[in-house]
This record gives sequence, C-alpha cells and structure tokens, in this order.
Amino acid sequence: MSTYKELHEILKSLRFSETAEYLPELLKRAEKQTFSYAQFLLEVVTYEQRRRGEKLIERRLKWATFPIYKTLNEFSLNEQPSLTKKQFNTLADLAWLDRLYNLILLEPTGVGKTHLSIGLGIKAIHEGYKVTFISMGELIHVLKTEEITRKSQIRLKRLRDSNLIIIDDLMFMAMDQREANLFFHLINELYNQSSIILTSNKGPSEWGELLGDPAITAAILDRIIHRSEVVQLGGDSYRLKHRVSIFNDKTDQN
Repeated sequence: MSTYKELHEILKSLRFSETAEYLPELLKRAEKQTFSYAQFLLEVVTYEQRRRGEKLIERRLKWATFPIYKTLNEFSLNEQPSLTKKQFNTLADLAWLDRLYNLILLEPTGVGKTHLSIGLGIKAIHEGYKVTFISMGELIHVLKTEEITRKSQIRLKRLRDSNLIIIDDLMFMAMDQREANLFFHLINELYNQSSIILTSNKGPSEWGELLGDPAITAAILDRIIHRSEVVQLGGDSYRLKHRVSIFNDKTDQN
C-alpha cells in the first residue's frame, strides 16, 4: 500500500473523514509552501476542526426546520419604526439567551415577526446554540401524537434539547382542554431551561380566550412573562406591567 493510501485510510479510521477526502489538496499545498512537519500537522487538524464545525452548523440548521432562510442582515429596520437600532442590536447579541429570557413578537399583519425570529435563530446556531422552529399547529400535533409516532418523539426530543425554541403563530387557533394541558406541560418543562420566542397576532391579554381555561392561561403566562421582552412590530411598543426588561434593568410600571 502506498504512503498516500495508508495515510488516507488512517485518517478515515480516526474519523477525519473530511480531511481524508481533502488530503490531495493539503499535500499539494504543503509541497508548494514547503511546510514543516509541524505546519503540515497543524494544517491537517485545523482543516478537520473547521469542517466539523461547518458540518455541525449544517446539521443544526437542518434540525431547526426553518421554513425559510432569512438572516438578520436581511431584516429591514426601516419598516419597523417601533424597534430602534439599539434594541435590535440588543436582541442580535443574544446575551438574553444565556439569561433565559423569552421574546414575544407581536404584529397583526404577520409580516416581520417570523423573519426576525428566524434571523435570531440562525444567528444563535452560528454561535453554538441548538434551535428548533415549529408552528403552533405542528406543535399541538406532535404533542398529541408523541406517544404513538416515532417522528413526533424525535421532534420533541430535539425541541426539549434546544437552547432556543421558536413557536410561530401562537394562538392562531383555539385549543381544547387537552391541547391546552399539553402545551402547558411543555412550557413548564422548558421553564428555566430554554429560551422561547413566541410570534403571535394576539397579545397576552387575549390568550385566555383561545386557551379556554383561566388557570392554565395564568400558569402559562406566569412562566413565559417572568423574564421576557414583548416587541410589537409595526406599531407602538407593547408593554406589560411588572415585568423585567432586557432593554433596561428597571421594572416597567406602565
């Protein structure tokens, strides 16, 4: 066996699969630039490390199941006068994720809030966080079928393992008592474990009508609003009394 083939096989056995496939280019570069042994070894491990990071991001983007790929760079602040540049940057730096804050993005037209949530999710993945995007309709479906389908079990396992969960179109449809209970138990599991972004065309004051049960509504609001920022896009700022804001350290009393 030639030295090249032997090196190729050893790299594969060590699970340096990306480097094994790229080996001819690495060898050409080493010869052209007259790398030392140490330089060539550094080139090999650096390439493998970089490719593993890229592949991890690719996997996490796939598992996040974003309906579209929209980055924060594509988000137009000019169309959202209620969100200042400073506030946008505060959201984009993701410090709130480590503090387990939730975001509630409200807008009646349904344009802007989903883009912003996806952009934040993509940024989070590139910074090493695990993210899941799911519509409210799909979430209720997988919760109801978790005990009977493997697909729903996998979906919910990834969701529960995520650092950030984006639930799109919250309260799009009314829930029956069983659905509201399932939703509450999920929110309870995620409480103090993950951050949640909720997008909705209805404010928290209207959630009770769709959840049906006042006790469940209060329990869900208690866990979601405890540490949250409410952003109403395309309109005046939406504020809740007695909540802590990530835009300042004072409790709003409006």
